[in-house]
Amino acid sequence: MSVLAITGGTGFVGATLIDLALARGYQVRALTRRPQPPRSGIVWIEGALDRPESLAKLVQGCDAVIHVAGVINGSDEEFHLGNVVGTEKMIDAAAQAGIKRFIHVSSLAAREPGLSAYGRSKCASEESVIASGGDWTIVRPPAIYGPRDRELLELFRVARLGVVPLPPGGHLSVIAVADLARLLLDCIQKPASIARIFEPDDGRDGGWPHADFVRLIGKAIGRKKILPLPIPQRLLRWGASADGLIRRGGAKLTPDRVAYFCHPDWTASPARRPPAELWAPEVETEQGLAETAAWYRAEGWL
Repeated sequence: MSVLAITGGTGFVGATLIDLALARGYQVRALTRRPQPPRSGIVWIEGALDRPESLAKLVQGCDAVIHVAGVINGSDEEFHLGNVVGTEKMIDAAAQAGIKRFIHVSSLAAREPGLSAYGRSKCASEESVIASGGDWTIVRPPAIYGPRDRELLELFRVARLGVVPLPPGGHLSVIAVADLARLLLDCIQKPASIARIFEPDDGRDGGWPHADFVRLIGKAIGRKKILPLPIPQRLLRWGASADGLIRRGGAKLTPDRVAYFCHPDWTASPARRPPAELWAPEVETEQGLAETAAWYRAEGWL
């Protein structure tokens, strides 16, 4: 029975990953900033990426590390500390424990480091993983959706109004969190995934035009008609300034995100898709979005 060290286990992706790991019979050691209720199969390690002593405890007796934790919203410094320095400290902890298998959750944003501080930090984190010399795998998810997600939740809520502001043009790939979790676990024992960078998605070639994707969300919430409303980048930047003034540190639309959102191609590269013998998506997107909307309603989020 393998023992996994998981960071980000209390977040959206990490929580789904832990559920699946336990279902597959893994033992899990998971990092947490706050006390968690006891759960069979998990040892919770209180700590953080900037506390090396907690990382040393996290990796004790583990066979592999899945590094999910990261900063998705913040300042340039916060992105660097959380995504670059935090990853390097996790690599160091794994190396000191003699763990070679290291699976790193990055982002498609790493392909375009010039667009945003977030993308630069993810690109730099990948460089650190590659330079580590271990048996690494890097996974760059596109937009992730599913139960527990609070990022795309905003889009579901806006869709209820029937008019959805969008970036000007472009396509995106998406993936269900359950499919992403399966890939992360499937990679552990597969030598074909070592020293590879994967860009998984839902299997739709060319991704989704933004307008088509929000129409799917509208259908998921029972809204028959959705009007996609492309917004010029200049106006989105103004909106980011306003959101920053109103919600300050809790702002969802930031200048960094505007630059990211307005890039026309956030689709997974066919050349970097995981080989079919390793993994294939199982969640059909229309059905997955409907199930996500149902979960939001059941939890009172929507």
